[in-house]
Order: sequence, then C-alpha cells, then structure tokens
Amino acid sequence: MSTYQVPTMAEMAANSQTPEVLFWVGCAGSFDERYKAVTQAFVKILNKVGMSFAVLGPEEACTGDPARRAGNEFLFQMQAVANIQVMNAYEVKKVVTACPHCFNTIKNEYPALGGNYEVIHHSEFLQQLINEGKVTLQGGGEFKGKKITFHDSCYLGRANGVYEAPREVIKALDVELVEMKRCRTKGLCCGAGGAQMFKEPEPGKKDINIERTEEALATGASTIAVGCPFCLTMMTDGVKNKNREADVQVVDLAELLAKDMGI
Repeated sequence: MSTYQVPTMAEMAANSQTPEVLFWVGCAGSFDERYKAVTQAFVKILNKVGMSFAVLGPEEACTGDPARRAGNEFLFQMQAVANIQVMNAYEVKKVVTACPHCFNTIKNEYPALGGNYEVIHHSEFLQQLINEGKVTLQGGGEFKGKKITFHDSCYLGRANGVYEAPREVIKALDVELVEMKRCRTKGLCCGAGGAQMFKEPEPGKKDINIERTEEALATGASTIAVGCPFCLTMMTDGVKNKNREADVQVVDLAELLAKDMGI
C-alpha cells in the first residue's frame, strides 16, 4: 500500500493554512472495517491529483442522520449543532463526502441550523477530476471489459438527483455498464435507509437487500458498484446470501477508480 497524507483541519490551522476542501469521512468511513478501504482509496486519489484537503479527525462526530431518521430529533440537533460549530470555527466552505447520508444531511438539513457549505458527493467530485483531466486512467486492470452494474443510493439519487456522475465515472473505465431493471428515479432501496441499517427487518417474505441483489445478479455483472457505505454492506450481504462471493464483488466508485489508476 502506498503512503498517503491525511492532514487534519487543526494541523492546517496551526500552520495558518486553509485546505480547498474538507473531506467528511463519516462513521462508516472511520470505523467499519470494510469501508475503511473506501476512505483510503479516496484519500489516495486526492493525494495523487495534489488536492488540498483536510479531515476533522477526532473533531468529527456523526452528522446525526441515523438519530433523526429513527425519530430522535433532540439527539440530531445536538450532534448537528456541535459539528456546525466546529466547521464554522474553521470557516469551512466546501465539503466532500463518500456517504450519501452525510451528504444529504450536511447539504440539506444543516443550513437551517446555521451550517451553510458547498457539499459534494465523491461521485460528483471524481467525475470533476476526470473531466478536468486530473485523473489519468490506465483503461486496463482487473475490470477491463467486464460488466458492471451501478446501484443507486436513495439519498444520492431520488433525494438529490445525482444519477449521471457515478455512471460517468464508471463509463470512464474500459468496462460495460449494464443497468438493473429498476434504476435511476425508479431505483430500489438497498434496505438500510431510514435507520433500518441498525435494526433487524420486520417479518416478511424477503429482505429488501436480497431482492435488490437478485436484480443486480440478473444483469450478469461481475461487479456491483455503489456510492454509499450502507449500500455496500447490504449488497455485500446479499451476494453472500446467494453464495456468489467467488464471482461477484461489490465495490465503491473510489475503489474502482483507484484500482484503475494503479494506486
């Protein structure tokens, strides 16, 4: 693994520096063993293109999204206000995050509490880097010529209308993008949104993530691309449920790009 630098806002402030963007890592990106690889892949890309960025590190707390979705408005406001105070103290202007839940909350729900920032999901950010020619793709690697399907995250797609950016990132690779029956505005939830991630599903005939995984497998794709930590977990569980781990992998857009860049 190549070395990579991850400066904190506190370190940069101590040196009278202001990064171009704040990389909001999120809970999954910080603590989930599988999803840490996505954080590392994205940081490698940022380092490779020479982007001036920083993280909050120990000063970053949960955005409060799960608390609000689960109905604990008091806890949400406590967490949100604490984060906004920290970000405003550093005069943060631009935020990039790989989590659609963090993206949606900071972009659409923090302004009412005094947190006004330009917020970009990492799929849009990666697309910008590709369009600007900052990312040099090798066009080969382990994904060359393979079929990839993209699963739309609820908070990225239907909630914020981001459909093309992740697909443009995938199309920039030498692969075949195949769509699921339900995609874009008609995309099906992975089953983890609305704080469902943290509880067992209600009794029923089939779990949502199994239904969604079946749709992904029906495309014949060997890779299921996602842009959300919840979706990554749910789709991975679905693939395991179908005993297809040997021939189908679930990966984040940042991992796809980092692998193609050879970093």
